[in-house]
Amino acid sequence: MGRVTPPWAFGYKDPDKRPLFVCWEMTKACNLSCRHCRARAIKRALPGELSLDEGKRLIDQILEFGEPYPAMLFTGGDPLMRKDLMEQIAHARDLGIYTAVAASVTDLLNIETMKQFRDLDVGVMSISIDGADPETHDSLRGVPGTWKRSMEVLEEANQVGLRIQINSTVMRSNLAQLADLFHMALKNHVAAWEVFFLVRTGRGAALENPTPEEVEDVMKFLVFAAGYGIPVRTSEGPQYRRVLRESVNGKLRGGPLYNMLTERIRALAGEPTKEVPKHLNSTGDGKGVMFVSYNGEISPSGFLQANLGKFPEESIVEVYRNNSTFMDLRDARKLRGKCGRCEYRGFCGGSRSRAFVETGSFMESDPLCLYEPTGIPTA
Repeated sequence: MGRVTPPWAFGYKDPDKRPLFVCWEMTKACNLSCRHCRARAIKRALPGELSLDEGKRLIDQILEFGEPYPAMLFTGGDPLMRKDLMEQIAHARDLGIYTAVAASVTDLLNIETMKQFRDLDVGVMSISIDGADPETHDSLRGVPGTWKRSMEVLEEANQVGLRIQINSTVMRSNLAQLADLFHMALKNHVAAWEVFFLVRTGRGAALENPTPEEVEDVMKFLVFAAGYGIPVRTSEGPQYRRVLRESVNGKLRGGPLYNMLTERIRALAGEPTKEVPKHLNSTGDGKGVMFVSYNGEISPSGFLQANLGKFPEESIVEVYRNNSTFMDLRDARKLRGKCGRCEYRGFCGGSRSRAFVETGSFMESDPLCLYEPTGIPTA
């Protein structure tokens, strides 16, 4: 069969009926010990992982959402620690489901593995690169040589024709390197650069967030970077959509961090020449995204791991559509505080994961957002 079309290509108009992504944390096991990971460092599989047959039944249930089917993201831990990863990908492919893989850069990720992904029509493989130099990246990953191997993986993915995405997490320790990280994405012709804004869960709980002022400058830099022609996306940073709306012809006024980052990328790559997209899908935790843990617990996202159901005892379709917390997360009218008063709440809404971790409430304001609302929205 031909390559599967990703669901977002059809436009995302019905978040109450189906997510864009179902994320399956196939295993907790991973050979890295990343300081900022939402998971705990575990070298071996935990008891209770979904079996081969249960995994296939999970994939089968995606069809019940109806077309266009949500994409399946195989994640972990490291999904390559599961011996049935390729079989599960093939099962999804055969059903016409778009697949993506979030792989850890370890000895298990080699050129032969990437050829298998390519031959199974994996839509995109993502790897995380959080430092523009070995010292920064390897200190976060906990394994020397990971940065060097990540550079090799970028080259090998291009060599075998596998689309690859770079994920980078924004932390105090790498703020000054974001322009260099983006230039790395440009040089390697990646499918997208996805920027994660830290939610202090798991091992990431001990790390310090950037300030709201720094986050605002980073968001403005991302809008500027989008003018170089590579898709730029955010995770747990929906304010990016608000900054996109505020931008006019790509001209933005930012603070010292914004100025430093834009000057740096200009020095590396010249002036941006592409039109900056002004629209992104208004997705978030429980709104376009759902997460199934290694043992079947169902949550709104990987960073908002509130157990709202259990597969296979419960249907992921029923939980996504009818669970009261999922429904609240999709209803911007129920947001509280500054987010609830914001005129951008309908397509931004703030990070629900960060609000929960920092305030204890799913619906409170995102503490990393600097913006002060100027009016009450109608939707």
